[in-house]
Amino acid sequence: MDAHHWVTVGAALWGAAAGTLVPRPAHRLSVEPEEPWQDACPAGHPITGPAGGWLGPARCADGTRYGPGTAAAALVTALICATLAAATGPRPELAVWLLLAPVAVLLALVDFRVHRLPDVLTLPLAGAAVVLLGVVALVPGHAGEWLTAVLGSLVLGGVYFLLFLVHPNGLGFGDVKLALGLGAVLGWYGGGAVVLGTFAGFLFGGLYGLGLVVARRIGTRTAYPIGPALIAGAYVGLLSGAYAA
Repeated sequence: MDAHHWVTVGAALWGAAAGTLVPRPAHRLSVEPEEPWQDACPAGHPITGPAGGWLGPARCADGTRYGPGTAAAALVTALICATLAAATGPRPELAVWLLLAPVAVLLALVDFRVHRLPDVLTLPLAGAAVVLLGVVALVPGHAGEWLTAVLGSLVLGGVYFLLFLVHPNGLGFGDVKLALGLGAVLGWYGGGAVVLGTFAGFLFGGLYGLGLVVARRIGTRTAYPIGPALIAGAYVGLLSGAYAA
């Protein structure tokens, strides 16, 4: 295999390993606003371990697993990382995508579970994206522009903020903060990636909402989590931008 294939295999292994660690923080962060992070498993056992109990498998003291399925989280994260590697190749910005992908998966899971995008994830995601891409911009062989990444973050965050002001029941403020990070990674590859990723995100969100209405799980005016759809749309835009770069 050539270097490109080895990078893709390595990215898949990284994604699988990182994905196995996602269910525990997903369980701990899945609480209502103003509630403290969960510090016990569903059986009542205290959650302990490295990094204050945030790292490790989602397993009770008696061996019972909790939170989202570990195998599914590992598989999804591995597929995302592998496809990002296949699209990006051995360019330096791939390291940023691989670091941020597990966080995006974690955000999607938490939003699905409690309709919430915690600040402890969205704001560091945005900051890390801008700072890490700034470092990558200094490394030879990259394909992208740090300035457009910063502009993408500011513009997409501003657009989402306006949408939040116009229709706060359809778009939460957590989505606005999420947009800062998504705009940065999409903006790295230019305005076309930002437009495609944003359009795809709203398309996925609309289709998901329509499916829920048809299935009679929500009403036409019921709020539902759109963060996972926005993340999926950004993933599509990022793949397109990486392939085209």
